[in-house]
Formats: sequence, structure tokens, C-alpha cells
Amino acid sequence: MAIQNLAVIGAGTLGSQIAFQSALKGINVAVWNRHLDKAKHRLQGLKPHYQKDLNLAGDAFDTAYHKMFLTTDLAEAVKDADLVIEAVPEAIEIKAQMYAELAKVLSAKTIVASNSSTFMPSQLVQYIDRTNKFLHIHFANEIWKYNVAEIVGTSATDPTVIEDAVAFAKTIGMVPIQMHKEYPGYILNALLVPFLNAAMTAWAKGIADPHEIDKDWMISTGAPSGPFMIMDIVGLRTPYQISMNDYNQTGNPDAKLIADKLKEMIDAGHYGQEAGEGFYHYPNAEFLDPNFLKA
Repeated sequence: MAIQNLAVIGAGTLGSQIAFQSALKGINVAVWNRHLDKAKHRLQGLKPHYQKDLNLAGDAFDTAYHKMFLTTDLAEAVKDADLVIEAVPEAIEIKAQMYAELAKVLSAKTIVASNSSTFMPSQLVQYIDRTNKFLHIHFANEIWKYNVAEIVGTSATDPTVIEDAVAFAKTIGMVPIQMHKEYPGYILNALLVPFLNAAMTAWAKGIADPHEIDKDWMISTGAPSGPFMIMDIVGLRTPYQISMNDYNQTGNPDAKLIADKLKEMIDAGHYGQEAGEGFYHYPNAEFLDPNFLKA
């Protein structure tokens, strides 16, 4: 089945990106979010990035933006959907509740995919009413530049559903990475999360300040970004939720220490680039200073 109609459930950092990228590539997109003002703000906030990174003309952005249908009515959002991509917060109770609500309004044809970064399909499939049409399509942040879609299902997923997901990913300009079986963190986060956790542990234990850790990594490896720069782009609510999930599942005291320090920042409104402050201050972030990496 060719995916022509997409519903994105949750217009957070990645949900908004998935929605706009799909609309830009000609997919009919409905976006559900509890707060439309926040959804509009995030979607419109993509414009300077698409213009800078892709030289996308302003009128082309506006055309794609106005093609999307934004709503707080879940049934209205999914009524024509060939594919639903769930991008609600990384808490299993929130996702389970959303799947229960979706079950009441989805048509039989609709494929359901999660963009979850921390849960695997086998952890969520029990909450789905269509196990043969459920899989994960995981995107990297800033998908217009880092255009990977990691695709994996469960043993119950119909192979044709995987094929449909791969074709959809190609249609919206992604490089599909088809995984043979699920793996915690997929490929990207299986490599990235331990790296970020190591940096956050050093910070949380008072070993060094975030800017110093970033400088060390960038100078020592030649990397263009440090771990705390990356976390500001992602937004601190995601690493907070990952740390809390780690603590709840393993009792790891370092994970709780990290989560507590991140929560202090989030509660103060300093949750990353989107908020204007995280580990750095925006738009004139400290790492933009030409002397940031100099003695």
C-alpha cells in the first residue's frame, strides 16, 4: 500500500519535523497535538533551518506548511490515515493511553508506527489493537539533514508493512535502515546514548563543567559538536526521560543523579535550544565564539 495520507500524533521536536518533511515531499499530513499554538510554533520554527541548510525558498516552505492539517481532534486527524506515526512523550503510560484512544478511531487499513527512541516494538505491541500492522520508524533529530529512518517490527509484523514503511521513508527523502531484529537504541542511539550518558555522568558528579567537557571532546577528536551541544538540540526532556527510564528499570544511581540535575534545569525553563537556554544560551551560544576552542 502506498502511503499517501499520514497522521502524526504529537508535534514535539521530532513529530513536527516528520510532519513538515512529509508535507514538503507531497504527502497529505494531519498533525494532532493537545496544544495547537505549540504545534504551530514548532512547525514555523523549522523555516530558517530549511532555508539555511537546504536553500529552501520561503514560498516553498509556506506552501508545505499550509498543506498540513492541524487539529486537537484525534478522530479527525486519523480518519483518512494510511499511516499513523506516534511521537508522544517517552513514557510508556502516555503511549499506552494514546494507543487505547487510537484503537477507538482508526480504520482497519491504518498502519501504526512509533518513533520511540527508548522503547522497542516488543515493549509497546501489547497496547496495540493491530499487531500485524505495528512497527517502529525511528528518525534522527534534524531529519532534513540527518535523513535516516531506522525501521523494525516484531515477529508479528506483516512483511508487506515493513515494505510499505521502507517505501514511505524513501518518498520523504530518508535513507531507510532496515533492521533484521529489534535492538535497544536501534543503531544510532545504541552508539549515541552511552556517549551522552558518559558526558552527563561526568557533569552530574562534578568532574567538569559541560562547556569544558564539550571542548575536551571536540579538540581531542575533531568532532564538530560536543555532547552537551547535541543535548541542547535534542532538548533536555528526552535525556531526562531516558535517564528516568534507566533508573526505574535498573536502579542505577548515576541515572537518578543525572535525571535530578536535568529536572532542575527543565523546571527552570532551561530545556534546550528551543527554550533559548539549556547548557548554552541561544541564539548567541557560547560555542559560536571564535575563541571557544582556543587556550
